[in-house]
Amino acid sequence: MGSLLQILLLILDVVWFFVIAQVILSWLVQFEVLNLRQPIVYQIWSGLGRLLEPLYQPIRRVLPNMGGLDLAPLVVIVGIYALRIILVNNLSPYAF
Repeated sequence: MGSLLQILLLILDVVWFFVIAQVILSWLVQFEVLNLRQPIVYQIWSGLGRLLEPLYQPIRRVLPNMGGLDLAPLVVIVGIYALRIILVNNLSPYAF
C-alpha cells in the first residue's frame, strides 16, 4: 500500500509541476520575454496546453467569466493540494 501512495503522490507532484510551468510560461509570453514564434517555446506551450486542457475545461465551464483572468490553474493547484491531504491522511496509516 505504501508504494501505491507514493506513486499517487508522485503523479500529483508531476501535474503540479506542469501547472506551475504553464503559469510561468504564460506570464513570460504575456510580458513578451518569450515569443511564441520561437519553435521550442511554441512546442512547450502547445504541449503543456494539450496536457492540461482536459483538467482546465470542466473548471472553466463552472467558473464565471473573469475577462482576461484565468483562475482554472489556481483551482487545479488547490485541488492537487486537497487530494494530497486526503491521500496522506487516509492512506498513510496503511502504508507503513
